[in-house]
Amino acid sequence: MDSTQLLENKQAIAIAGLVGVVIVLFIVKRLILVRLKAKARSESSSMSDIYRVLVLSLNAPLNLLILVIFLLLVKSIISVFQAGEGAINALTVAIEAGLIITLVLFFERFVTYSLKRYRDQSTIVKNTSAIAGGAVRAVFAVLAILIILSTMGVSITPIVASLGITSLAVALALQPTLENFFSGIQLVMDKPIRIGDFIELDSGEQGFVEKIGWRSTWVRMLPNNIVIMPNSKLSNSKLINYYYPERELSVPVDVGVHYSSDLEHVEKVCLEVANTILKEHEYGVKTYQPFVIFHTFDNSSINLTIMLRTREYFNRFFIKSAFIKMLKKRFDEEGIVIPFPITALNMEQEGAAKALSTAHEHTRP
Repeated sequence: MDSTQLLENKQAIAIAGLVGVVIVLFIVKRLILVRLKAKARSESSSMSDIYRVLVLSLNAPLNLLILVIFLLLVKSIISVFQAGEGAINALTVAIEAGLIITLVLFFERFVTYSLKRYRDQSTIVKNTSAIAGGAVRAVFAVLAILIILSTMGVSITPIVASLGITSLAVALALQPTLENFFSGIQLVMDKPIRIGDFIELDSGEQGFVEKIGWRSTWVRMLPNNIVIMPNSKLSNSKLINYYYPERELSVPVDVGVHYSSDLEHVEKVCLEVANTILKEHEYGVKTYQPFVIFHTFDNSSINLTIMLRTREYFNRFFIKSAFIKMLKKRFDEEGIVIPFPITALNMEQEGAAKALSTAHEHTRP
């Protein structure tokens, strides 16, 4: 066997060894990380929140770290076989860049998962998580690029100095996007809406606020579809927030009774039914004192409004339905009439009968 063939065999063995090492590292990482992730996601685990976030942040950085180790081994083998300096220098730069990206990616994932972890524990974090997540990724990406350029020997001072002119040009080119971004920050800081609030847009759509992103706000409508509103339009439009300042909501119920009804008795019956509904219905506010307002002499009825109160916007449909059914039953028992619309002709008022009789006389042959 000549020296050339022997060298080729050694190279093949080295390459096979590298592939084997990488496979083993991936298998070990997966076996260890799968168990740690399962423990981190388990609510019954004694693992603290910081360790949970730490474990969940390791997956992508470990993959890059294994790749860096692979490049290190490749560089060692190339050095042993005395390959060209160009390949070694390129691998050195790639290894350094890989280590930097690994560290930056780890910190970015750590911050991102921390925001997700504490989102349900803090209203501020919940409302700002989407915008903050995008800002964190952008900051870490710029930081990684600048560090890599500095490591490669490129002076970053002119780059940083030119960011002022560049940012002005970018701001002019991306004016609509930046307007939406700062409008999103305004929505988060001013808090006219929050994640989970039920709102009605000035265009008539109703739904729950699903996400306040850096460019748009997502509203999940009742049919389970999504309305995506640009933040700039949402911040400048009129909307109704049914969950602000609190979720409890008044429920007016209109009804009309006959002119012959005893209004004191009607009011008493309505209040009895209203108090029963508020105390017994699962969506009623038991501490609320309902009241009755008579407000209109209509064509065929005296109209009144009974004011109830429910826990939140959607509950009003159910409590109103239950109240109407019980009130109708009580009205029937008490003899209180809810009249049909009636148009009456008064033949005696203002000489109507006399005028009619005179007209009849003139029409006789």
